[in-house]
Amino acid sequence: MRFYDRTQEIGSLKEVLLQSRDEGRMTVIMGRRRIGKTELALRCGDETLLYFFVARKTETLLCQDFAQEVEEKLNIPIGGLSKFADMFRFLLRYSEQRPFTLVIDEFQDFQKINPSVFSEMQREWDIHKGKSKMNLIVSGSVFSLMKKIFEDANEPLFGRANKNMSLKPFATSVLKEILADHNPKYTSEDLLALFAITGGVAWYVTLLMDSGRTTKSQMLAYLTEENSPFINEGKNILIEEFGTDYSVHFSILTCIANGQATRGEIEAQLQTDNIGSYLVRLEKYYGLIEKRLPIFAKENSKKTRYVLSDVFLSLWFRFFYKYQAFVENGALNQLARIIERDYNVYSGFVLERYFERKLQESGRYTRIGKYWDRKGENEIDLIAVNEIDNVADIYEIKKNKEKYSESVLQEKVDHLLQQCKEMRGVSLRLHSLALEDM
Repeated sequence: MRFYDRTQEIGSLKEVLLQSRDEGRMTVIMGRRRIGKTELALRCGDETLLYFFVARKTETLLCQDFAQEVEEKLNIPIGGLSKFADMFRFLLRYSEQRPFTLVIDEFQDFQKINPSVFSEMQREWDIHKGKSKMNLIVSGSVFSLMKKIFEDANEPLFGRANKNMSLKPFATSVLKEILADHNPKYTSEDLLALFAITGGVAWYVTLLMDSGRTTKSQMLAYLTEENSPFINEGKNILIEEFGTDYSVHFSILTCIANGQATRGEIEAQLQTDNIGSYLVRLEKYYGLIEKRLPIFAKENSKKTRYVLSDVFLSLWFRFFYKYQAFVENGALNQLARIIERDYNVYSGFVLERYFERKLQESGRYTRIGKYWDRKGENEIDLIAVNEIDNVADIYEIKKNKEKYSESVLQEKVDHLLQQCKEMRGVSLRLHSLALEDM
C-alpha cells in the first residue's frame, strides 16, 4: 500500500529540519504501536539519516549495531564505543561540521537497558545542542513510559523536546480514499468493516489492503484465519504496558468492550468493588479508556460511562480476549461463527464512533457528545454544538435509515431541554445518520 496522508506532520518535520541547521533540534513522536511513527520519521526530508532501533540487547551490543549504521551512513570510523552516552556525544560534535538526522526508535526501551541513558543524554544535549546541527527524532510506542520520560517534570529530558507530535489514526476521509483505491466499488458495509477492524491504524489497514481483503466478508474472514496477525495483537501491544498486572486491566477492558459502561456494572461483572484506581490509570496514565458524560454534564456527575479509546482494541477485547479459550483450543472456525453472529450488533456501536469522529474532523463544532438521563434512558446518539453560532445538530444513528423516527427523537430532545439548561435557547436541527451517510 502506498503512503497516505500525514501531510501536516511531514511539513512540521521538514520545518524542524531546517531549524536544526542553525541549532540542534529534538522532536518526540508518540503514538500507539502500528500507527506509522517510524515511516513518518523516515520521511523528514533529510538526505543523511541515521536510524537507531533500541532492541532489547545489552548496551554494548546496541552500540555495535549503532556504530555499523554510523559507519555506513556517514562513512567515518567510530571505534569501539560501548556506552550510548559516548556515542551520542561523538555524534553531537560531528554534526557541528556535517548536519544530519538521527532517528531513535522505541526510545523508551532504554529504560530496560540502562535507565541512566536519559540523564546522560540530557547532559550531552544541554552542553552541545547550541553548536550542534543534529535533527534528533525520538519515537516510542509505550505510551505510559514516553509520557513519563518527556512530560514528567522530575525526569531529566522534561522540557528538552522542541516539538512533540502525537500521531493519530487515519481520518475517516483517508480511510475512504484508501478503500476506493483498492476497491472502487466498495459499499458502506465495507467501509464500516474497515473502520471497525482497524480504527484507522495504518498497519492494520495495510495488512487488509495488501492481502486483497477489501470487502466486509473478506475482512471479517481474515480476522480468524490461521496465523492471522490480529489474533494475539491485543496482548502484543499491551502486555508491555501493564506488565505482570495485566489480568485485572484486561478484565476491565473486556467488560467495557462488552457494554458494561459504568463503574457499578464493571464491579458487578467482576464481583469486586476495588477498581477505582485501575480506571484512573487506564484513563490518565495509559490513555486506553475515555470517561464519557452526557453533554454539558458536570465533571463530578454520577452519570459517568467508560469507552475504549481505541476502536481496534474494542473489537479485540469484545471477541478475541473474551473467547480466548476458542483461540487456545484452535477453534478459530467457531470464533468466526461468533463474530459473524454478533457483528451486526457490534457494528451499530462502531457506526456511532465513526460519525462521532467524522464530525470531530469537520472542525465545525465546539462540543460533541451524547445524552442520557440518570436511568440511562432517553439516550441521544450524537449531539454536535457550535457555541459560537448558538446552533446544535442532533442525530439519531441507525444502520437502516428507514428505522429512524423524528417524533421519537423529538421526545428525547424535549427531555434533554428539561434537564440541560445549556441547550435551551440554542437553535436545534434534528437529523438521522445511516450507512449511506458515511
